[in-house]
Amino acid sequence: MEAPRISASSYSNTAPLVWSFLYGSNHGKVELILDNAPARSAELLNENRVDAALVPVIAYQLIPDAKLISGVCVGAREAVRSVCLVTRGMDLSDVRSVSLDLSSRTSAALSKVIFREFIGTEPVWKNAPPDADVMLAESDAALLIGDPALRLAETGGDGFRVFDIVELWRKHTGLGFIFAMWMTRKNFRGIDFAAACDEGRAHIEGIVTNYHADIGVSREVMTRYLSENISYTPDQSMLGGMELYFKLAAKHKLCPEARMPEYV
Repeated sequence: MEAPRISASSYSNTAPLVWSFLYGSNHGKVELILDNAPARSAELLNENRVDAALVPVIAYQLIPDAKLISGVCVGAREAVRSVCLVTRGMDLSDVRSVSLDLSSRTSAALSKVIFREFIGTEPVWKNAPPDADVMLAESDAALLIGDPALRLAETGGDGFRVFDIVELWRKHTGLGFIFAMWMTRKNFRGIDFAAACDEGRAHIEGIVTNYHADIGVSREVMTRYLSENISYTPDQSMLGGMELYFKLAAKHKLCPEARMPEYV
């Protein structure tokens, strides 16, 4: 019998979710595919090439028959620090063009929801590689995702103004936000993903050791990010935020419909 195949991105904030499969009690029980871009996991799930995948939540609206696996996520209650809109000092209400890092469709769609629904403007949207200097040479604002965003949020930069996207979302909705969840198209039940996450979170210090120098932030910053900013267990505020996000994404034609969450 072949081992189940699962997929996830290799960002630092997913490390606690996959630690068990790489080093812990689930090592050798699955075939784990890691990729830099969360959107790649969505592609693999959509093509039925994996049994389960850690997928940006907007993909739930785009992948036929997708079901969510409950009890674990990548989200934030108040501030995420690793997904941000950046300008050269400009307020978002004055932004007329935005360069998007499309490695996560959820964050790209969320940026459009924030401008259309809350700020009341429609910038020109451009796709760009995740380099703030290059993006801001072409646009008034840039969406940065993952470790590059975390590094910029912590280290700053000459003239940059950083807007945490979860802080923006919470300001206008009062809710938390979920960026990614494990999903399946096969009612896959072979793994306790919540228990695997708990095992990974018990090894946060080792994960910090592996990541903080490469990302370019201190151990303290990295520990606080993985322990306090990122929420791996969804609460009612975060689940409510996901449902509202689905409705607003559909309202602004960023997905075909607002299909409400269905779990394995």
